[in-house]
Amino acid sequence: MKRIRKNASGIDIGAKKVFVAIENQPVVSYFTFTEDFETLRDYLLENKIESVAMEATGVYWVILYAILEESGIDVWLVDGRETKQVPGRKTDIKDCQWILQLHCYGLLNRCFVADPDIKELRSYMRLREDHIRSALMHINHMQKALTEMNIRLKEVLSQIQGKSGLTIIEAILAGERDKDVLVNLCHGSILKNKKELILKSLQGRYSSTGLFALKQAYEAYLFYNNQIKECDSQVNRVVNRMGDYGNEQLETRSRKPIRHHKPKIEKFGSNMLSIFDGKDATLISGITDYTWLQLLSETGRDLTKWTTEKHFTSWLGLAPGQNNSGNKRKRPRKKGRPAAGQIFRIIAQSLINSKDIAIGAYGRRLRARKGPSIAIKAMARKLAELYWRTMVKGLDYAEYGVKKYEQQLIAQKMKTTLRLAKELNLQIIDNQVYV
Repeated sequence: MKRIRKNASGIDIGAKKVFVAIENQPVVSYFTFTEDFETLRDYLLENKIESVAMEATGVYWVILYAILEESGIDVWLVDGRETKQVPGRKTDIKDCQWILQLHCYGLLNRCFVADPDIKELRSYMRLREDHIRSALMHINHMQKALTEMNIRLKEVLSQIQGKSGLTIIEAILAGERDKDVLVNLCHGSILKNKKELILKSLQGRYSSTGLFALKQAYEAYLFYNNQIKECDSQVNRVVNRMGDYGNEQLETRSRKPIRHHKPKIEKFGSNMLSIFDGKDATLISGITDYTWLQLLSETGRDLTKWTTEKHFTSWLGLAPGQNNSGNKRKRPRKKGRPAAGQIFRIIAQSLINSKDIAIGAYGRRLRARKGPSIAIKAMARKLAELYWRTMVKGLDYAEYGVKKYEQQLIAQKMKTTLRLAKELNLQIIDNQVYV
């Protein structure tokens, strides 16, 4: 192998210390305080280091990466799985020396590091998703507390966190026990169809422990909803800054509805179109402005960093892997799943039972042969390819529907049948086979 880098360094990052290796120099270590990071930077500059490789260890790398990048050093953030040593004794000193050696010979790949705007947006979006999951947990706690008192609202209302359900819970916590009063707090459409059932469901046995648990869960649910609103205000600020407060001329058609957890963002659709120079990802089945925002926070606005759609799907963890040995075909489980890949999987999950979308028919056909997990992954990969093409090449995507897909299948089967008939010296005339 040819050595392709000189004046390079390898850094092994830990929670308390970082170890730095430079060629023909003893390994040195520094604490992870900001002052020590700045001393480390000066040490690298004194030795005329031009390129540094270090592992993406948790979030320990973030500040050191920023300090070194600001000083003009070419920083390579690499996947820790690529730096595994051959079997033998392992120490932090040997790790940084091994990283240096791999980097000098060009055996490491650079990880994707987002620009500052995307990093800020990603931080707010991930916090928001965490708060949504926490709020959902406390909805389950409210349901459990009500069930323990045999108040069966969750069996009657589609969601107890709706306006009617929360109004009833607030009244119960305020001391109201009359079911006739409680039922009248529901929306008129619910009273029209389910009044008798709701009256039955509200006939419970109240207990001090159940009411205490309900109060705790309700207050926690309100707290996390307030946290979500605060995240929305920050996301709104970043999206408007990135999209120059929206270009309404780009928004030529109505936007897809967002059913759950819609963020409060001014000029949401026009801002997203402005960020991507008019390219519209919501033309792809299953992608709304909200899922598009999630993808933006994870992959950024410039998808040309991935040379081809295959590079993109491989980075997402959606490409089919190979691990064959002789006649054995193994399917090892990959460690970790990128968040962006999970978003495409969730979209695919929502489409697999769709009766009017071609990719849903494709997924059901594959599910029947190879199972649901492979079908979801294959659908997610197709969606990721379409997203890359739309964002990079500007290809408009049109959903042809199940009929078009079925016509393609029939044409494919007919082609196969004609080929087999020719091989077997058969003729097909008016759907009859003749020898």
